[in-house]
Amino acid sequence: MNIGEIARRSGVSRSTVSYALSGKRRVSKVTQQRIQAVIDELGYRPNATARALKEGRTRTIGLVIPPAGRRLTDMQLGFVASVVDAAGRADLDVLLSPSGGEHDRSFERMVGGKRVDGVVLMEIRLEDDRVTRLRQTGLPFVGIGRTHLPEEMSWVDVDYETLISKCVHHLADLGHRRIALVNRSAELVAAGYGPGHRAQSGFARAVAERGLDSVQSCCADDAQSGAACVEALLGQHPGLTAIATINEAAMPGMYRALEQAGLAVPRDFSVTGVAAQHWAENLHPPLTAADVPADELGARAVELLIQRIADPATPHLSLLLTPAISLRGTTGPARPREPGR
Repeated sequence: MNIGEIARRSGVSRSTVSYALSGKRRVSKVTQQRIQAVIDELGYRPNATARALKEGRTRTIGLVIPPAGRRLTDMQLGFVASVVDAAGRADLDVLLSPSGGEHDRSFERMVGGKRVDGVVLMEIRLEDDRVTRLRQTGLPFVGIGRTHLPEEMSWVDVDYETLISKCVHHLADLGHRRIALVNRSAELVAAGYGPGHRAQSGFARAVAERGLDSVQSCCADDAQSGAACVEALLGQHPGLTAIATINEAAMPGMYRALEQAGLAVPRDFSVTGVAAQHWAENLHPPLTAADVPADELGARAVELLIQRIADPATPHLSLLLTPAISLRGTTGPARPREPGR
């Protein structure tokens, strides 16, 4: 049963039924009663979107993204696209707001100006002032990512700790004994970026369990930094035969550095990590990786937010995904590196 059937039986337009359900516009008492009688007769229950709109005022949700001056990674762009698509399917608009540094004024205008009915927050740190501010205002919000107190908010996330651990075990099963973790930038990790810290924990645990030699390195989100990072790793750690990474934006440069060093992937050197699926598939060779389902995470974040807009008192909900590692073309049996390579 849908709004169209209710409108037909009530003798009113679909928009009138929508207004009666959402409260966005005034509907006469007589019309409201007639619509309600049909709803009761049919046993219709408005979906979460209609309930949310009844509580809201703007039909708009906010999406807080990293600073506008910083290039978004392919995965981050996937989150943005999936949130916008999911909001569109729910007949909601999306207001984008960067945060960080001078951009915090934009975030404050969104939060304090009653411009949105709720917020999806990206790039969450273990201790995040934006989360604290949102909790103070009472504005419904959902994180793509979580703080060190995940029970205090609703969120969706990827289990970076487990996934990087699985990547290490996969490499160890192939005979690799000297492995590096290439993380996100040192600035992000120092600021408490959740995935970076969880990747470090999973990496450290797995190399300890397998008795491996290891090194950890931070790398900015661009190809040039990826090339410089791998060049330094190869020079400083001549026995290194594999890399696990969560820095997909640096991957093209990492590939280039390996090629310039005369190392064929995966014959001479293996690479794996966590990345957006279509990004991993379009690298050459395609990256063996745990594929982040950005579309699902963004859609579920919007779904959780709509529920919180409809009923802010509802218990916090969370979704932690651990996608399987897709075996492609960048991991193979360990092969000792020749001197100078």
